[in-house]
Amino acid sequence: MATFLYKLGRFAFRRRHFVALIWVALLTLAGVGAASAPAAGSTSFSIPGTEAQKAFDLLDQRFPGSSSDGATARVVFKAPAGEKMTDKLNKATVKATVKELADGSEVTSVTDPYKTHAVSKDGTVAYASVRYDVSGMELKDSSRDALEAAGHDVQKAGLTVEIGGDALQAGAEPGAAGEVVGLAIAAVVLVITLGSLVAAGLPLLTAIIGVGIGVSTITALAKTLDLGDTTSTLALMIGLAVGIDYALFIVSRYRGELAEGRDREEAVGRAAGTAGSAVVFAGLTVVIALAGLSVVGVPMLTKMGLAAAGTVVVSVLIALTMIPALLGYAGKRVKAAGAKRGRREQAAERTKPGLGERWASFVVRRPAAVLLLGVVGLGAVALPASQLELGLPDDGSQPTSTTQRRAYDLLSDGFGPGFNGPLMIVVDAKDSADPKAAATTVTDGIKDLKDVASVSPAMFNQAGDTATITVVPSSKPSSVRTEDLVHAIRDEGTAVKADTDARVLVTGTTAMNIDFSQKLNDALIPYLALVVGLAFLLLIAVFRSVLVPLKAALGFLLSVLAALGAVVAVFQWGWLGGLLGVEQTGPIMSMMPIFMVGVVFGLAMDYEVFLVTRMREAYVHGESPGQAVVTGFRHSARVVGAAAIIMMSVFGGFITSSESMIKMIGFGLAIAVFFDAFIVRMAIVPAVLALLGKRAWWLPKWLDRALPNVDVEGEGLRTLSDRKAGQDDEDEDRELVRA
Repeated sequence: MATFLYKLGRFAFRRRHFVALIWVALLTLAGVGAASAPAAGSTSFSIPGTEAQKAFDLLDQRFPGSSSDGATARVVFKAPAGEKMTDKLNKATVKATVKELADGSEVTSVTDPYKTHAVSKDGTVAYASVRYDVSGMELKDSSRDALEAAGHDVQKAGLTVEIGGDALQAGAEPGAAGEVVGLAIAAVVLVITLGSLVAAGLPLLTAIIGVGIGVSTITALAKTLDLGDTTSTLALMIGLAVGIDYALFIVSRYRGELAEGRDREEAVGRAAGTAGSAVVFAGLTVVIALAGLSVVGVPMLTKMGLAAAGTVVVSVLIALTMIPALLGYAGKRVKAAGAKRGRREQAAERTKPGLGERWASFVVRRPAAVLLLGVVGLGAVALPASQLELGLPDDGSQPTSTTQRRAYDLLSDGFGPGFNGPLMIVVDAKDSADPKAAATTVTDGIKDLKDVASVSPAMFNQAGDTATITVVPSSKPSSVRTEDLVHAIRDEGTAVKADTDARVLVTGTTAMNIDFSQKLNDALIPYLALVVGLAFLLLIAVFRSVLVPLKAALGFLLSVLAALGAVVAVFQWGWLGGLLGVEQTGPIMSMMPIFMVGVVFGLAMDYEVFLVTRMREAYVHGESPGQAVVTGFRHSARVVGAAAIIMMSVFGGFITSSESMIKMIGFGLAIAVFFDAFIVRMAIVPAVLALLGKRAWWLPKWLDRALPNVDVEGEGLRTLSDRKAGQDDEDEDRELVRA
């Protein structure tokens, strides 16, 4: 591996014009494709195998043309103080609005609140339901504009009007200001770490190019592959973070090789062969973690994971090829490490250990105390994770500045908290002797359950073999009581099936969210076993050790649990919520645990690979285990710390998003990187290695013979340099092509 990447780095350095042209051409091609691609259509949200999804599929069959997955909107009206919605003038305004909305080209139905009894008991709130024949993501802008225009007209008449539902569903907006701040912090850290604006600009430039190619490709294929807005957001978030970090490690190693007295081409080759090898294996762990999301069985998560994994692959390839090419262009403007300091200062620095080296020496002297403090501290932060409640965000989690949230609150005040999350009961009575009697049995059984606010009469399809019943819970959609009600109705359906041969299915947005959370919970352990297992095998080959990969995996579990605990404390309990702009506390997004496991595991292994490979390199070259830990910190602690701060800055920029899901992901990933990089990798890892001593690098002889020699330490580069003394550059290019 190191030998091949050494050749690749030197090739890119010499053929810099060709390499740069290739990447610019790919960026241009992806940009043109994104600009000319048709607008993304419906981003279908399906959860194969769940009861809620089966019910939706059954409705499409038995109620053809009903558009069960079509967009919906609730236009909520509130009368001025001292008036009621039943007043003559207000009633006329609402009826005119209903008539206007019904003229929409994509509208299938609009309900009149005065005919459907959709007026609150006190008469102050009323609502009209609008249903469309396409999904919220497929809805034309003209339909959304008409919906908003109707609301403006009502406001002119003196009524308060707010609009809820998914018809006004907007794409995820990460918060451009936060991203800019994150990149600005990353730029400052790069300048401090690399010592010049030119050197600092290289990782930023290559990361932006990599993300540009990845996100543009996703946009170009969005309609064809049914990709949603969150797909590109995840790719942007991960691509920026790893793109900057991977380039940083290679540039930093290049400056170190220059400081050893090597010429620029040789320094590029060695940087690509050593740090580049670490980049490849770190990138592989991230790709495994992201692509592994496909085992969950949720198409949306599969697409998000694969798209982000593709962006990571692009980031790795750019770091291995374009960074060497750009270093060729930069020439002497990227100086050797410490080149700006005088000889006396450099000599003093060599005799005086740096902060990372001093810290590592302390940990090696006091490993048990550091290990205990780190584990206990992270364990304490992880405690709130034991109270984790999962759900999916709805309009109730939107900022109070949005019309969706205000509509949600008006409906809750006027009709009760459960009104925003009605349950749809589907009675499949095709095999029943008396479908109407079966539907009546279901209705009567549900009325006797706890936490039921109302039950609508059964509505049959044209064939008379399938009925739908709407149940309004007495609790809000995301509450545990509503979840218990869904399970109680399903238990009731089992008894109905035995008595009447009618099948009872519970669906609707609330039931779909509950099923989604359950599916993710069920998939977490298999997913964790697959991802950690594959990465464990990969790291055994990298470190030639059994205990080091095991320690890496256990440290990751500790950091991800601590990060989940912090997420619960902020977004569920509200601690420091005001500081982070969390307006509404509630259940944690269902996909957060499995998503954090996937992403954080990949990123955690990045720091493990970059930090521990330098320790193994020192150990292989003859240093004692304790001294190898100190040497690894001397060479890697500064750059790993800088990489972690950069990644935290990039993720932290997404905390400013107005989307609760993006805000939560940004915070969760930023705090997880902090815990993993600065506590697990910088404290717990050296403490464990110091305690293990030589046993840390133990590998059974039979396994050592069976494993491929990936040579991450670059041992083969010494032999290559001797063999290649005086070899012509053109011969090397031909050898690279054959490789």
